[in-house]
Amino acid sequence: MTEQMKNSVQKKYQVGVEAALEVMGGKWKPLIIYHLMTGRKRTSELRRLIPGITQKMLTTQLRGLEKDKIVTRKVYKEIPPKVEYELTHYGWGLKPALDHLCYWGEDHLEKIHGDKSKVLEEFQDCCIE
Repeated sequence: MTEQMKNSVQKKYQVGVEAALEVMGGKWKPLIIYHLMTGRKRTSELRRLIPGITQKMLTTQLRGLEKDKIVTRKVYKEIPPKVEYELTHYGWGLKPALDHLCYWGEDHLEKIHGDKSKVLEEFQDCCIE
């Protein structure tokens, strides 16, 4: 056991969803995870896929996901430096939860707007194989 673990206070959770949201909650992390489900991505690719995120926020969110072992970061020794991110096996465990959220979101858009294609910029099926 590391010294840091010995000195840290164990956080208590009321329900499991609280722990899950701590790891993958917020506005950006689920989108990052969703896009990584289509394969390994460079930071610039993620920025294009998630236009509203700043470089600083993307870096912060990726570091958090890496710390929680949801993504891995691979650095290639070349000039200019190349860095890619991909989901870990553990991170892939979030796929069913994100699929359900995506389907629910599409159903919600249908209910509220009548036709989800009116509000989804690029309609594509949620479930990524």
